[in-house]
Amino acid sequence: MEKIRIGVIGAGGIAAKLHFPELQELADRCEVVVISGRKEARLRLLCERFGITTYTQDYEAVILDPKVDAVIIATPHPQHVSWGIRALEAGKHVLMQKPLCGDMREADAFVATVEKSDRTVLCMPHFSPVIYALRAAIANGSIGRVSGARARTSHGGPEVYYREVHEIFGETQGGEADLWFFDKNRADVGALFDMGVYAVAHLVALLGTVKRVTAVVGTFDKPTELEDTATLILQMASGAIAVAETSWCDAARTWELSVHGTAGKFVAPGQNDAPATRFTPVSYTSDHDPITAEPVMGDASVGNLHTHFFNCIERGIQPPVSNAYAARHVTEVLLAGLESGRTGCAVDIRSSAEA
Repeated sequence: MEKIRIGVIGAGGIAAKLHFPELQELADRCEVVVISGRKEARLRLLCERFGITTYTQDYEAVILDPKVDAVIIATPHPQHVSWGIRALEAGKHVLMQKPLCGDMREADAFVATVEKSDRTVLCMPHFSPVIYALRAAIANGSIGRVSGARARTSHGGPEVYYREVHEIFGETQGGEADLWFFDKNRADVGALFDMGVYAVAHLVALLGTVKRVTAVVGTFDKPTELEDTATLILQMASGAIAVAETSWCDAARTWELSVHGTAGKFVAPGQNDAPATRFTPVSYTSDHDPITAEPVMGDASVGNLHTHFFNCIERGIQPPVSNAYAARHVTEVLLAGLESGRTGCAVDIRSSAEA
């Protein structure tokens, strides 16, 4: 296979932390031919560090470049869909940074464009190999019928992320754009879309479509009008009830998942450094009988984010989980969480996690 030629729109912090290091490890499968961003000094540094020959501050030039096969969109999320649609209309494959967007009209427009295109579109979050293994095990009834689940994804806030970004680029901290996450006019949505997207997306990946959302959201500590903490109760189409938690006020950081069924449960991370552990009772007739613990290993065929993206391009398919339909569904669930938090009422979901 010929190398997949990559263009990057929004070559900033997340591109430097995630995309370029992974792409560099896949140099036998891809070539980054052009990157774009707002800050020329960052673009020059990235080109030097990762051996990229061309940069531009014109995003449109990346979209129209005939040498580009696929575009990674790593802009702030309010710009995701507009550039994603333009890239698809220009015949490019698209890897979309999370979250998809914060507006259902945009999400619907993006899905409509994907449906008219023959290009591969991967919408983050990408899921680790163990999530694919758990998804298959749940579908096979490994823990019986799933009755509930809980996912929490939280950290100390975007200011912590930006300290690391400044270090990557050797910059002095400060500047008006540093914490646009806290600006309601520029970010529009807060911690629920920034970090809660992972919790909700993981629950959707494992349990499927959400039918109703009830939520409590609040601003606990951060200097913003946006939410910095949220808990969503999700009523799944399967009948299971799941809880998604997130926060920008968790300095110790939390990334954990549990899925509970009529015959056992999964917990991730697992015991003894296993990616996940399956717990099953020795007996179903006594509360005092022991519970067995078995490690669950990941599906090694999945690979990392960019490997999975390239595999889907080469096979001419959409990602089975991280696709535009699931991204739209997660967007609706997150918006429903904000609405429920404002009104105190449950909100019904119209979309599905699948086509």
